[in-house]
Amino acid sequence: MNGWRKYLGVLLACCPAAVLALPDQATAQAPAISAAPAQEAPPAATTGPDYLIGPGDTIQVFVWRNPELSVSVPVRPDGKVSTPLIEDMVAVGKTPSELARDMEAKLAEYIRSPQVNVIVTNPQSSFSKITVVGQVTNPGAVPYREGMTALDVVLAVGGLAEFAAGNRAKLVRKDANGKAVERRLRLDDLLKKGRLKENVNMMPGDVLIVPESFF
Repeated sequence: MNGWRKYLGVLLACCPAAVLALPDQATAQAPAISAAPAQEAPPAATTGPDYLIGPGDTIQVFVWRNPELSVSVPVRPDGKVSTPLIEDMVAVGKTPSELARDMEAKLAEYIRSPQVNVIVTNPQSSFSKITVVGQVTNPGAVPYREGMTALDVVLAVGGLAEFAAGNRAKLVRKDANGKAVERRLRLDDLLKKGRLKENVNMMPGDVLIVPESFF
């Protein structure tokens, strides 16, 4: 240490600027500290806020400030999901927000003020589809997307078949009590006359029935 001070005194007398350019010893020897990686933001939602989670869906559970608890899990056939610290929670029939609040209540037993965000990243249940039967080019299930209309659904199945009675089409939808409610849709007027009042908004789980024309 005395030798270092002696050398520094000589250097200061000869060339003060060189001493000023020397790095601070503590700073030079201090290891570089890297910033902790930020927690990734949840992915964008593919469903609307009123979407009901069903079996076969894949959900992303995002727990703020707790990345070790944030996971992507499928909804099992029994309608339940399991995540770190939460086992066999019922998910089917709930909206993403409802499931998130239920998870927060459970996680509150283990962590302080949990904040949970649930997003359906891969909707695959019957709740996420619209079923089209009858006289259309390709009857079957159409994946639902936010803002989908009757025209979107008809185009997705290739349009009406040659002998379709478009103006006698029926939209079947379950109400809040689970009762099937029917509504007549005049699809010929929509497709051929552009009557947009027939272009109703569709919902997941809807069934569109297009009968055959009478001869």
